[in-house]
Amino acid sequence: MVLKLLIAVSLLLCIASFTEGFNALMSIDLGSEYMKIAIVKPGVPMEIVLNEESDRKTSTIVALRNGERFYGKEAENTAVKFPRKAFWYLTNIIGRKFESADVKLYKERFPYYDLVKDEERGTVLFKIDDETFYSPEELIAMLLEKAREYAETFTDQSIKDCVITVPAYFTQAERKGILSAAELIDLNVLQLISDNAAVALNYGVFRRKEFNGTVQYYMFYDMGATSTTATIVGYQVTKVKEGTRLETNPQLIIKGVGFDRGLGGTEITLRLRKHLAQIFNEQKKTKTDVFTNERSMGKLFKEAEKLKKVLSANNAHFAQVEGLLEEIDFKTKVTRDELEELSKDLFEKVTKPIEEALKVSQITLGEIKDVILMGGGTRIPKVQEILKKYLGRTELGKSINTDEAAAMGAVYQAAYLGKGFKVKTFGVKEASIYPITVEFEKHRLAEDGSDSKRVVKRTLFNRMNPYPQKKVMTFSKHLKDFDFNVSYGDLDFLSDFDKSSFQDLSLAKFKLSGVEDAFTKHKEAGDSKGVKAHFRLDESGILHLDQVEVVFEKEEAKEESTWS
Repeated sequence: MVLKLLIAVSLLLCIASFTEGFNALMSIDLGSEYMKIAIVKPGVPMEIVLNEESDRKTSTIVALRNGERFYGKEAENTAVKFPRKAFWYLTNIIGRKFESADVKLYKERFPYYDLVKDEERGTVLFKIDDETFYSPEELIAMLLEKAREYAETFTDQSIKDCVITVPAYFTQAERKGILSAAELIDLNVLQLISDNAAVALNYGVFRRKEFNGTVQYYMFYDMGATSTTATIVGYQVTKVKEGTRLETNPQLIIKGVGFDRGLGGTEITLRLRKHLAQIFNEQKKTKTDVFTNERSMGKLFKEAEKLKKVLSANNAHFAQVEGLLEEIDFKTKVTRDELEELSKDLFEKVTKPIEEALKVSQITLGEIKDVILMGGGTRIPKVQEILKKYLGRTELGKSINTDEAAAMGAVYQAAYLGKGFKVKTFGVKEASIYPITVEFEKHRLAEDGSDSKRVVKRTLFNRMNPYPQKKVMTFSKHLKDFDFNVSYGDLDFLSDFDKSSFQDLSLAKFKLSGVEDAFTKHKEAGDSKGVKAHFRLDESGILHLDQVEVVFEKEEAKEESTWS
């Protein structure tokens, strides 16, 4: 199987040339709080899809009530009135084990959900009633189905193919979870593209003339709803094989990534909500503890989110909720200083992802041409203040539409990968965040003639290995059937919280049979070159074992001529 190493995008007017008879394609930027949908349609510029409320983004929330599904604003309203019937922040727990730190944090943040363990897979299920359970994959499938409905209404065409964004730090299990969700609704995923790569692609495609043979480094700092990521990207014009020809085109390569899966705007909102709830209880207008009322806490969450945004532009604001509890209205003044004090420990973590990205990329701050801010969290004045001080810059790049950059980058990728569209090449090389190793037993005869064995661990893909990529691992001493395990490697670079989510480092266990038979059958074939396992890290960052073979090399005897 030949893997395409280049990802291409269109330029100029952002209109992809096309072949008649092909349908529209879409991208879904699947964030933990909002999703953005973009489409490319024959003869139509790539653009963002509007939802039923004519909004350019939609909450990634689905509500189930009275046998019906609700999305968008209706689902948000349900989340306020009946929190346990509205499900969101689902990407935080997809593919995660029930005992993981991520699931534990999710339960602490949203205690009204009845989460139970899927005994078969060890993951999470939402218990609706005694007979109804939904997995995160099934709920996300509902969101993807709605996204496709919006896109099909917008284009007046059926859509089967798409590109979906995922966080760069998503593990194998999380990526497979998103693919499973798409498969449930028969949506063909051309590729899972990391959101940082999609943003970098969108940024670079309109600046392709600025790049040359010298690498230019940019940093993208994204503080979203539930996580923060710093990415260092190198842009360069290079010669790459396109089909049978060598072509000169710009490409980007992810050089370094640092992240914090728990640092984001939602945590600040939750702290504000707790602060407001404590103030209401202190007012003693009712004997009922507001923390015990789900609807009241839903109202406070909505008000806290609004308050957080207002305090990004103002020094103080009055939070107010009508009929918060037992028909009692609530109103209190909150200052920006209070918000910053509540989030003091969070602000101390703001620069950590940058430090990690610089460390792993071995690139210095002086080599970074510009720092581009992404995500709603970067609008908080304190965050900007900390970043400017750490980076030694008076201004930070804001020359990108933070809400739509990932969706637009991903739809370029869809146009490149899909049938019927021809777009100019802009290469993309993503990077594996987690190292992957192979473990196996090595046998040899001891001096006393007994069988001696030891466990050998080999690195298959290093941290920040570019992909897509193929690798062949040779087991040169194995003459009999044997087993080997594929697992994550050294994860000491992760925070304690992130590391605790990897309760089981194992990715797959393989048992090879027929090895001894192959050697016996072909013992006259020539010199053995060992057992070769062909691995592939595909465009979506998912690991595959394509084949395993025993290889023999036979040297042909050369005939001597009479003139030798």
